[in-house]
Amino acid sequence: MATGAVVGQSGYARFFPGRKRAHRSKGAAAAAAAGIHIKKKKAPLPDADYDDDDDDLQSPLKKRRLVSKSSISSYGSIHDYECLNRISQGSYGAVYRARHKTTDEIVAIKKEFGGLCKSTLTEINILRSIRHPSIVEYKHVAVDDCDDGIYVVMEYVEYDLHEYLKRSSFTLPQVKRLMKELLEGVNHLHQNRVMHRDLKPSNVLVDAKGKLKICDFGVSRQFPSALDPPCTPHVGTLWYAAPELFLEPHTYLAAVDMWSVGCIMAEFFLRQVLFKGASEIEQLRIIVTSLEQPHSLLREKFAAASEGGVLLSESGFELLSRLLCYSPKERITAQDALNHEWFCES
Repeated sequence: MATGAVVGQSGYARFFPGRKRAHRSKGAAAAAAAGIHIKKKKAPLPDADYDDDDDDLQSPLKKRRLVSKSSISSYGSIHDYECLNRISQGSYGAVYRARHKTTDEIVAIKKEFGGLCKSTLTEINILRSIRHPSIVEYKHVAVDDCDDGIYVVMEYVEYDLHEYLKRSSFTLPQVKRLMKELLEGVNHLHQNRVMHRDLKPSNVLVDAKGKLKICDFGVSRQFPSALDPPCTPHVGTLWYAAPELFLEPHTYLAAVDMWSVGCIMAEFFLRQVLFKGASEIEQLRIIVTSLEQPHSLLREKFAAASEGGVLLSESGFELLSRLLCYSPKERITAQDALNHEWFCES
């Protein structure tokens, strides 16, 4: 694919695969058929998110469902954009880097194969309602009057943390800043009663200036109330999943996100995945075995990893231990983690 190639009307099927040729009016018709009522309203172009589920290190169990009934209040045309290159592609869709032809703004565009699915609609609704510097920003939906395609236009961010960890060396102040930004984003979600449920390095973006942003809210949900149905089991990604997801898969709360934050924090210092099981049973066994070790043995694991890398201090290890507390009720909250002494020590 030639970077920077101008995409004409007939070229979008080539640059955005999975599209079926249709009558000119079918773009809006496809949205209506899926139950999405798009109100024609010109929207400014602020900012947004991207990710594709195929980067899961261990694939989460997700059911793909087309949206049934919702409303997207504003949209643009996909022909306003020039496709630059494909960022990623998975089973359900692909993400492209694109340029707005008028403003020259670089964006990320998510294309769902086979129509807009419920997980993407969930992501749109959350990103529209929750704005924060550490959460990637949604722009708008783009449609094609010549086709049945619906696209989600989002802020473009250069790297994900999974890639960033492999290519970069960090100082302790950099690790603390990134961890603080991650916790600030998670705290904002939890204050708005939203669980992310799939925090992992590939769902955390880092821009060229080193600013962190959380992305991919496809399996997120509001905190459950007494009247809500049970939480969905088997969400998230195996290596970053809290133990209660294996033992009490219908009754977990926001503490599942804090466990994932702990796994991400450990990765900054170990430069590898902390709990790396091949199945749910093996994952749980590794977690239990690791947490049952004497404090000194687990501490040595991080001391050895720090040779030539970043040293995890005693207060940092105490924060990590509270993030990776086996009991979700005793696990530290995002707000309390932000106030932990590790962020204040020199």
